[in-house]
Amino acid sequence: MAKTIRITLLCIVLLVVAQSAWKARQRTIEWSETLRVVVYPINGDASAASAAYIGGLHRDVIQPLRLFMREQAQHYRPGLRDPIEVYLAPAVIDRPPLAPQHGNAIENAAWSLRLRWWAWRHDRYDGPRPHVRVFVQYFAPLANHALAHSLGLRGGMIVIANAFASAEQEGANNVVIAHELLHTFGATDKYDPATNMPIYPEGFAAPDAQPLLPQQRAEIMGGRIPRSRSEADIPRSLEQTMIGAATAREIHWAQ
Repeated sequence: MAKTIRITLLCIVLLVVAQSAWKARQRTIEWSETLRVVVYPINGDASAASAAYIGGLHRDVIQPLRLFMREQAQHYRPGLRDPIEVYLAPAVIDRPPLAPQHGNAIENAAWSLRLRWWAWRHDRYDGPRPHVRVFVQYFAPLANHALAHSLGLRGGMIVIANAFASAEQEGANNVVIAHELLHTFGATDKYDPATNMPIYPEGFAAPDAQPLLPQQRAEIMGGRIPRSRSEADIPRSLEQTMIGAATAREIHWAQ
């Protein structure tokens, strides 16, 4: 009996979460109101350096996300003054469940449900209900240390971003967060996963430029600034990125 009650309660919670996520997705299609994006910092490596960085983290660090979305919206929907508002929540102690490596459809679906349940249980934000939850795992910057791939889920409107616990990396961290945030709004990757090179033309900020290379900015979903046919730079801040026409169509900013 107890097991049946637990399963029933879990199903009810998941149904409520799914309904909330569906409503949030509808809002991103209509863009009829400003969406609340809440950032939840996590000490990803349990280090003193990451803890100290998170302890000094303030909302101004993530405000470039709001300004970027506002500026980019003016190119496609001038009446959309503030697509998002960004807030900072208290730190989350536990880490999210790991995504399966090369998981099948059933394994990925099960992980997605576990992640939504985990996000709901660890939401300690004392404010209006977020439309998008962005969990940022911070890691102390070490030489030759590469971060794991970040994730943005359309279903559930959840981001799991990996970032460096360093003031010098805050601009690059915001690029990662913005990229994954746009995934929750329906944007797709526009780079070759085998090479990380942006795909022409949709992954280029200025696909009609003459000469085509080097590019001066990155298309945010292309991820990098193409410099040659085989080289591309990681943007240092959102000022070096933009939202291209294909991405604008995917997030319902353009036809």
